[in-house]
Amino acid sequence: MKNVNAFILASGRGERLRPITDHLPKPLLPVLGKPVIQKVLEKLSALEIASIGVNICYQRDFMQKWLTSSDFAGKIIIFPEPEILGTGGALKNAETFLGQNHFITHNADILSDIDVQLLLERHLHSGDLVTLAVHRKDEFNNVWVDKKGRLLHIGKEPPGNNNGHRCVAFTGIAAYSPEFLKLIPAGISHVPETWMKAAFSRRVGTMDFSGCSWRDIGTPAAYAEAVFEALSTDGESVYVHPTAHCGAAILGAKTVLEEKVVLTGNCSLRNSILFAGALIAPGAHLENAIIGPDYVLPLQERLALPPSLASSVVSDFISDETATTKMTLIGSGGSDRKYFRISDGSKTAVLMQCPPSDPDYQRHIIYTRFFRNNSVPVPELLAAEGDRGLNPAFSSRGHSYALFEYLGDLSLYSWLQCRRKTELVEKMYQRVLDILVRIHTDVTRSVADCLLLKSRLFDYDHLRWETDYFIDRFVHGLKGMTLTNRKALVHEFHELALRVDYFPKTVIHRDFQSQNIMIAEGDTPRIIDYQGARMGPPAYDLASLLWDPYVELGGPLRERLLAYYIDKFVASSQALAREDFLRTLLPCRLQRHMQALGAYGYLSREKQKTYFLKYIPRCLSYLRSETDMVSGEFPALHNLVQGIGG
Repeated sequence: MKNVNAFILASGRGERLRPITDHLPKPLLPVLGKPVIQKVLEKLSALEIASIGVNICYQRDFMQKWLTSSDFAGKIIIFPEPEILGTGGALKNAETFLGQNHFITHNADILSDIDVQLLLERHLHSGDLVTLAVHRKDEFNNVWVDKKGRLLHIGKEPPGNNNGHRCVAFTGIAAYSPEFLKLIPAGISHVPETWMKAAFSRRVGTMDFSGCSWRDIGTPAAYAEAVFEALSTDGESVYVHPTAHCGAAILGAKTVLEEKVVLTGNCSLRNSILFAGALIAPGAHLENAIIGPDYVLPLQERLALPPSLASSVVSDFISDETATTKMTLIGSGGSDRKYFRISDGSKTAVLMQCPPSDPDYQRHIIYTRFFRNNSVPVPELLAAEGDRGLNPAFSSRGHSYALFEYLGDLSLYSWLQCRRKTELVEKMYQRVLDILVRIHTDVTRSVADCLLLKSRLFDYDHLRWETDYFIDRFVHGLKGMTLTNRKALVHEFHELALRVDYFPKTVIHRDFQSQNIMIAEGDTPRIIDYQGARMGPPAYDLASLLWDPYVELGGPLRERLLAYYIDKFVASSQALAREDFLRTLLPCRLQRHMQALGAYGYLSREKQKTYFLKYIPRCLSYLRSETDMVSGEFPALHNLVQGIGG
């Protein structure tokens, strides 16, 4: 592989992307802070190829500056073009470089997970002049191949006798033998013309990569799809570049602020991508757009429908029969549930779809009513199947639905993606802690009104389930470690569970972390995902919030918030003294972080939600620190955690 070169075609003007490309060349369009060409360079560099050629023409100085200052500068050879030579002319212009050995070409505006090494191996084995990476993509299909995958014709219409011929699309990635360059004429030309020359000698093969992830960013809509897909793959709802400033802006789902974006005033955004120089008027609301210094390009938000929409649940909500009802998938998190944003033009709500026989469905409905009756700021329940005489557990459709008040798209986790002054963050967390204190005190005193919650104990059996979950899903499942001291660990987990189970119990949320706290209009925190609530030690919730693997609060701020909570809790509860509460904190932190690591192992490995892997380092760091503090009491656990890599 080290004798093979690569060539990135990057000279185009990006006409279909204007006016974006009036300011930025297409290869430098960012996808969550990283230029498209950088992603291509990373992919090709992983092959350990010798050198990478890049042709440049449009906005040449801009491109050259980026290429020569990038991490790949030592491997890149730049081929300037006085005028755009076309895809064939670009290769001919680099003939001295490319003619040394077999080479790979990759368009600069393509994002994919196509295995380029596999393509090259196929090419070298075939002996062909060219091997094209193709796939089935209806809107781009124009490459006709025979039963053996050899090129026959390029065009939308089939070539004569269509006996077993297939029409596929070129992915923008190909492997070449150096002899191919001799067929390219001097000057401006397009490489498909030369493919057809080579096809007469039956020396143009293809390799089908249908099913692989592939994105062409050639239009604003395609570019936006690539950005939002990357956001979803990362498990995020917003992206804010480290150099961007949010001000007082409200960032809804699928909002991307790229480098040097500065927002002023209390504007709101949703399903939008912003570039440096974007001007948003104070108080304005913008959604479904790409916004730059002198343009606003509208986008069509992708709509989605549940598999079996419960019309009875939403019929009363839709007030205007003439309006178009729109539904978009807004998330699922770590569960098998799905949530849809539903709007009829005048109102918006959230439709919750639960899988068949979801045991949490009825709890969610019952808990919602109980918490709202006790002034806990959870979303209002607008409709549920049980209210219509339907039993969700035996739904013939196989899914259960409920309709909730729409709280917006901004979680505390997303709110924290913007750089904010420490005092603002502290005030927000104090408001969240006020809610937590209420749950742990006033709501607990009323728990007899909800027998379902009162009877659900976070007890010894559940605590032991958590530590077994940590071993099975994280230590064994994700890390592949073999235990040599299981007996000692079982004993220590037994002692830890006994201790935590002994602590006084209140109503606890049980997953009280930043992604389950929404920031509604007026910077008002609201609570979601509470269907797992139980009666357990309140310190478990506090550990979930202040030692949250999703965000880093910093030691001094955490200590102030801890003191704030304890002062309020002790004053309101009168059940625990300060010193007694503090003794419950470290055991609950141990439990919580082992549970979280077990969940990350399960979700990333079993559910293929690999974005949860990025939260492991911070969570593991917390657990290492905690086991250091109890190494004398729990030596086997301490040794296990200290030996976990990563």
